[in-house]
Amino acid sequence: MARLGSTKSTDGPLRVLYSFPHKIGAGRICSTAWQQVAGLVARGVDVTVFPGAVRREIPGALSVFPTLARGKFRVPYKVLGTMRACRLHDWIVSGRIEKMPGRFDVVHTWPLGALRTIKAARRCGIPTVLERPNAHTSFAFRVVETECNRLGLSMPAFHDHAYSAKILEREIAEYEAADRLLCPSDFVLRTFVAQGVGTEKLARHQYGFDPSIYYPRSTGEQRGLRQFTALFVGECSPRKGLHYALQAWLDSTASRDGVFLIAGEFLRGYDQTLARYLEHPSIRILGHRTDVPQLMRSSDVLILPTVEEGSALVTYEARGSGCVLVVSNAAGAICRHLEDGLVHDAGDVAALAKHLNMLHQGPELLSRLREASLRTVEELTWAAATTRLIQVYRSVLEETNDSPARTESPADTAEGRLEPPASNQDQETVLIRQDAMNARHV
Repeated sequence: MARLGSTKSTDGPLRVLYSFPHKIGAGRICSTAWQQVAGLVARGVDVTVFPGAVRREIPGALSVFPTLARGKFRVPYKVLGTMRACRLHDWIVSGRIEKMPGRFDVVHTWPLGALRTIKAARRCGIPTVLERPNAHTSFAFRVVETECNRLGLSMPAFHDHAYSAKILEREIAEYEAADRLLCPSDFVLRTFVAQGVGTEKLARHQYGFDPSIYYPRSTGEQRGLRQFTALFVGECSPRKGLHYALQAWLDSTASRDGVFLIAGEFLRGYDQTLARYLEHPSIRILGHRTDVPQLMRSSDVLILPTVEEGSALVTYEARGSGCVLVVSNAAGAICRHLEDGLVHDAGDVAALAKHLNMLHQGPELLSRLREASLRTVEELTWAAATTRLIQVYRSVLEETNDSPARTESPADTAEGRLEPPASNQDQETVLIRQDAMNARHV
């Protein structure tokens, strides 16, 4: 028996509610969400978008309803704090779902702003997917803390990867509530399996790059006699493993006559910890850059020895730019060792140094890997990612249509309902209402 509200044919246009609690179109995950929605709209999917706010307009999107913004007014995330802002967004979206029964086929949510929305969708019989832009949060917190301890550093309290019991508790509850967890890489999927999540709950999709921005240098442009050039792009922090990259670079022959470009801002204190490496004449600190596509086109390799990742967008962009990947197995990169890139175990400095030697001393290998990488880059565009995402939606919808109706648990009813009995209002509902009142007066 199909669940109530889940009788959509898998042959017709999909109707998707896309809930994103942040500023869609800004940087990092906000850019990922924008690309996903823009791709779905371009493919004719009926997308209703509930972002926290809109930083960049979505071409062709007609149904966009910001939850934390109206006109020029914006709920200040910094004043409320990310957790409370996401919780307020979640509360608003969950109410909208229950006022539009039968309107949606699939609900796509993002971490920290999903729990009530997922439970409201459950009551309406709508299958849900939860985006996982990083590894299992328990794993991510643990490995980042380990790296920081090794270096004698601590993560700023406001940082996304600073340990928070409240965030971990919330995200685990979201994992359990969602029908599927969207894993953008095999690495992410493995971290969930290691935490006891069944593979039937995990769905593989992918991210992508924009080929109009990230493209290789022309075939007529010769590498010539220029220096072997390696590039690191991203936040300079223990999580990204830049310390491993620097050690390996200085241990390799590439540091003798090559150049290592570092494009990104340093986490406080991290640059001081690495000062003895950063002073080497072959290393150039560029800071935050807006010309990353050009940097990638003019570089030979992208180094990303990260210890935890979802599926780093820079690895897609580098491949699109003709830059060979030299990455850890925790980067979530789509590449095959010795076929179209080089992959080392996270933290293995000796292996990374060996890979740099192989490419620095072997221009034939560098050329072969580059050509092999470019041959399949069309599989890594955002258009290809959209195709895969739609396939996941249809798969989830088909499976839930064929499954028995799910019953609500007492916890679903108590926490998810917008208007719980006055005698049984949970603390979180009271806090959300206070946040909503505060937002009106900021």
